[in-house]
Amino acid sequence: MKVILLQDVEGQGKTGALLNVSDGYARNYLLPRKLAREATQAAQNEHKSKEKAKIAHAEHEKRMASEMAEKLESTHVIVEAKAGSSGRLFGAVTGAEITEALREQFGLRIDKKSLVLAEPIKQHGLYTLKVKLGHEVSAAFTLQVRPLRDK
Repeated sequence: MKVILLQDVEGQGKTGALLNVSDGYARNYLLPRKLAREATQAAQNEHKSKEKAKIAHAEHEKRMASEMAEKLESTHVIVEAKAGSSGRLFGAVTGAEITEALREQFGLRIDKKSLVLAEPIKQHGLYTLKVKLGHEVSAAFTLQVRPLRDK
């Protein structure tokens, strides 16, 4: 009997796999536990269309990540932070502050968890930061940390 797995089944396959299993295994184990459904022609067509939609969605997400990477490459973000006379900051510039500056200055929405900070930024100056945008796409941009000017 041909079945389409609805969940991962150890020793059989992953979700969405089309398997040929014995009738007894399908009727007594897979189908009652809702681990699989019978692979009728309609179910196979539905499965194929879902796979196509999933692939199209992944391609769209990758394209959007690539576009975001292109925008980020030419970006020069400026963050102001309180600093002492030696240029050392009082505290550190956080990922949240950097993503907020990206949003305010360029309208780019980046998750703070996607920023790659090798070490905390505790000195004013220029930094090159990397952002992982997903789908194996990453980008680098320039961050300038300036001492906060009193108003």
